Amino acid sequence: MFQHFARFYQSLVTSLNDLNTWLPSLLLRLVLAWEFGEAGWAKLHGQNWFAEVQFPFPFNLLPASLNWNIAMTFELVGAAALILGVFTRFFSLSLIVITLVAIASVHWPEHWRTVGDILIGYRFEDTEGDGFGNYKLPLLYLLMLLPLVTQGAGKCSVDRLLSHMCDARR
Repeated sequence: MFQHFARFYQSLVTSLNDLNTWLPSLLLRLVLAWEFGEAGWAKLHGQNWFAEVQFPFPFNLLPASLNWNIAMTFELVGAAALILGVFTRFFSLSLIVITLVAIASVHWPEHWRTVGDILIGYRFEDTEGDGFGNYKLPLLYLLMLLPLVTQGAGKCSVDRLLSHMCDARR
């Protein structure tokens, strides 16, 4: 009985390890592509509200229209790249920069004096308009992008195909 269970468990672990080489990164890429693509699409078809935003250095040196176009372009092209898994590390890192700028300029608390004030902003919406921010969702995006930067796109990606093509030429 124990040997049967041990073989079943080992088989299950082997199957999960095989899935781990492609499924988590694919799902991360697809979810993030949806989110950033949606944001880019909204910018493409919306009004530029960046003029009302205080950007951190060095982005505060750029005109609002240029910041708008940079964010929109990287969100749209980055979403497509994530879907395909092409240049995944570059676009994931680029989207991290965009997200950090968004947190610093839009989602971070306006006025805070204590860690408790910062923690109030760990929420999805700033419905009260109380100035404590709403950085929970962008923080989750950062955490989701991090494995794509450090581990790449996974087996189910153009990056993997390009890597094999480059290895074959050596």
